[in-house]
Amino acid sequence: MLPYATELAHSATILTVPGLMNSGPGHWQTIWESELPNCHRAELGSWDAPHRNSWISNLSHAISRIDGPVILAAHSLGCHAVAWWAAFECSEWSDKIAGALLVAPPELESGVVDPRLRGFAPTPKALLPFPSIVVASRSDPYISICRAKRLAQFWGSRFADAGEVGHINADSGLGDWTFGRFLLSRLGQPVEQEIDGRQNASERERSAEATLLYGV
Repeated sequence: MLPYATELAHSATILTVPGLMNSGPGHWQTIWESELPNCHRAELGSWDAPHRNSWISNLSHAISRIDGPVILAAHSLGCHAVAWWAAFECSEWSDKIAGALLVAPPELESGVVDPRLRGFAPTPKALLPFPSIVVASRSDPYISICRAKRLAQFWGSRFADAGEVGHINADSGLGDWTFGRFLLSRLGQPVEQEIDGRQNASERERSAEATLLYGV
């Protein structure tokens, strides 16, 4: 699967959780689903007019249909769907969730927010009951990196700096996003320091200190 894959990443089902408008061709979630036999999409419905409770219910349904451990790989508004699902329904399925990769969560409450996202506000601030990594870009138009780090702190997540890659979507031109796959392999592992996505892959592989930071 990956040059740095762990046993967990091999054995778990990776369930992608897209955000507003779904993830189309060229998005790393779509590419992962086509390339990885254990990677599937959660069909949340109403992609262009999301409803929080419906998304939570549909995410629960998708998780319940999977046998064995699950890693959630969420993008944008999908990150908030995961956080709300953890707050409302995770207790029933908590033993199945091996970890969550939460990529480019948008701002919900300050600045310019798409009106379609407001139904997910306020931002859930409870600690997530499973290992998680928040990934943010320094040039994301929908949230500052400082605010993204704050979300990581709220959720008890490790934080990863993806560099200047926009909203970490298809427009970012990341292909299969090697850095994101690397982060999957770090879920559940002991960590001490921050991973900086501005390093190239070979530097990360060589560095025994390429670990993640809890909080900020």
